[in-house]
Amino acid sequence: MARLGFNDFQERIFWMAIKSTVFKLNLTISDINRGYYGDHVLTLARHPSETAVRMMLRIAAFALNAHERLVFTKGLSDVDEPDMWQKSLTGDIEHWIELGQPNDKRIRQACGKSEHVSIYSYQRGTINIWFEGVKTSLERFKHLRVFQFIIADESPVERLMERSMTLTCLIEDQQLMFSNDAESLSIEVKPLKQEQSKE
Repeated sequence: MARLGFNDFQERIFWMAIKSTVFKLNLTISDINRGYYGDHVLTLARHPSETAVRMMLRIAAFALNAHERLVFTKGLSDVDEPDMWQKSLTGDIEHWIELGQPNDKRIRQACGKSEHVSIYSYQRGTINIWFEGVKTSLERFKHLRVFQFIIADESPVERLMERSMTLTCLIEDQQLMFSNDAESLSIEVKPLKQEQSKE
């Protein structure tokens, strides 16, 4: 939906003209599910239209899939790229990771470009409608996973977001716990579609 009295094209040009805000993050991950433990020094660009909650969930998606070659892309500043991807040493896309509720066409394109695709949806009140609308068409993509992020209390998010921040993330079962010296935030990740083994 267009804002500021602009049509969709004008709004896109407007937001592209505004510089993103750069955040520096030192992230320590303890993923009991995967047996992954590591420290990551990350740079994130927050687009002017991106909320603190969405940025926090980008960090959550990174933590769940952390790898030495997983990087944040231009995100909302480039509609042709996902929120993050992992590429092979030869430049092939190994993992395409996207937040939101992409349509059938975008999902098909992602699945055609990448060995693995993960979608993390989080919009309250609309996720069931979205997923029911695309669920049948997604079944043929065996290398696609779909999840729902759930935050019961969003109030700590803004306080965790600093231009230079240090966070720890503990992942166990379907729960992520982010914390710093003063705040903590719990995020649930609910699987809606799991990756299927190739026959």
